[in-house]
Amino acid sequence: MSETLSIMKVALVGVGNCTSAFVQGLHYYNNFEREEECVGLRNLFLGGFHPREIHIVAAFDVDSRKVGKDLSEAIFASPNDTLKLVDIPQTNVTVHKGPVLDGIGEYTKNVVQVSNLPEVNVADVLKETDSEIVVNLLPSGAVKASRWYAEQALIAECAFVNATPVFIASDAAWAKRFEEAELPLVGDDLIDQVGATTLHKTLLKLLSMHGVRITETYQLDVGGGTESLETLERTRDVKRIVKTKSVEAALPYKANVVAGSTDYVDFLQNRRDSYFWIKGLYFCKVPMQIDLRLSTVDAPNAGSALLDVIRAVKVALNKKLKGVIQPISAYAFKHPPQLVPIETAEQMFADFIRRNSGS
Repeated sequence: MSETLSIMKVALVGVGNCTSAFVQGLHYYNNFEREEECVGLRNLFLGGFHPREIHIVAAFDVDSRKVGKDLSEAIFASPNDTLKLVDIPQTNVTVHKGPVLDGIGEYTKNVVQVSNLPEVNVADVLKETDSEIVVNLLPSGAVKASRWYAEQALIAECAFVNATPVFIASDAAWAKRFEEAELPLVGDDLIDQVGATTLHKTLLKLLSMHGVRITETYQLDVGGGTESLETLERTRDVKRIVKTKSVEAALPYKANVVAGSTDYVDFLQNRRDSYFWIKGLYFCKVPMQIDLRLSTVDAPNAGSALLDVIRAVKVALNKKLKGVIQPISAYAFKHPPQLVPIETAEQMFADFIRRNSGS
């Protein structure tokens, strides 16, 4: 395979905790060669691609502690507070100043220190660095900013990965624009590797398959860090809608379902606690109830799925596929254009990779 077809040149929008974990993960898995050695990684090779073939060529942020710094330094700068997993050597990727737009909310305006450096022309940077995939990792409330970066991806002729809950891939107008531009688009709202929503859906499906009739269930998340603070202010309602619809799709009948983020706890930092409550009826309508708590560190939870998504988007680029790529979106996102059961999404994705990469 030629270098053009094998190397993935990626631009990252937002140098927060998720970017920190992702960059560290790329370095961590760089020298692994055998699947069985890769603890915590779902696919060492996907579509014939290894994680080391993902090259970050550009990054954008607005915080003065990150802008102008090498990416290896910026990912550990405040207000980032996720785990330091490995030491990162110099990347020679300088973080550029992007526009603020609505990227900072009322609750985070005293947390983020906006750089006084001039904004770059983002589309020009994407072109100059030969970026081919733009990954949007902005705060979840940055609706205008997310759409603005999607626009820059179109101008620079890049595929776009929308990891936030802003509706882009699931918006018919945006989908049409990327199709007309003959560029891949995937999203919206990246799933977690150890995800509360996925776990909740799996439990409900398993119980339902065994004849249990679920009557009521909820899933509520409490977390720290800037993303949870952002959620508390601006995206709690939209996240509740997205998560609730996703959980409801796991059941073949109607039930009372509530799923979403509920509060911010400062001292949790980048940790998240998810609480599940499931009530149902089994044999002869005897009642049952489940009460669980899941505790995770938030940022690394996105790493494995994001590695799969970027490589799958590269497969789509090599095959010159355009518009929303439904198999990738259904497999790795909470709010794809079309919600399908987990096992259907898994099969769609496997078929997509096999059909388009021969692996």
